[in-house]
Amino acid sequence: MTIRTRELESTDWETFHRLLGKNGGCGGCWCMAWRVPRGGALWEETKGEQAKRQMKRLIATGGAHGILAFERDEAVGWCSIGPRTHFPRLDRVRAYRRDDTEGIWSINCFYIPRAQRGRGISRLLLDAAVKAARRHGARALEGYPVTLTRAGERLPAAFSWMGPLTIFEDRGFTLVQALAPSRPLVRISLR
Repeated sequence: MTIRTRELESTDWETFHRLLGKNGGCGGCWCMAWRVPRGGALWEETKGEQAKRQMKRLIATGGAHGILAFERDEAVGWCSIGPRTHFPRLDRVRAYRRDDTEGIWSINCFYIPRAQRGRGISRLLLDAAVKAARRHGARALEGYPVTLTRAGERLPAAFSWMGPLTIFEDRGFTLVQALAPSRPLVRISLR
């Protein structure tokens, strides 16, 4: 079966909602975790219904960017992208803080339903994200992939929502910094 990708559109709320399901992806996130200024109590107040309402508004107003993957007419994957400034919580994580963020876009979430995993959908989404960021004039695109465990094993899918390091490396992203071994920051130049 052929899987196609396209950018999120302002009319895509129902498609996005069906894809993420009643739990909003993972634990009521609705792809809002990086969009709040900080975690802790603020995130606890935001996740769930409030995050759902905020993401619905962002999609409707064109304030959210992302890539959807489809098989026929069914959404089978999601990738969140956008200007790094749209994700203020990144600056609260020491491993991801940077001074050189002007013109930088961020790719910070993949959501692939369990039944669709292992089909290469995240690679297709990443390729489409690179093209979309370039079309929007980004200077570079950065990601925050997950690495193997200390024992050299893959993390469970529930902890791999920022994408595995290998797909970024295979696409030509290079390591920019690794202030924590489990939190690399990778980038690809788009110019």
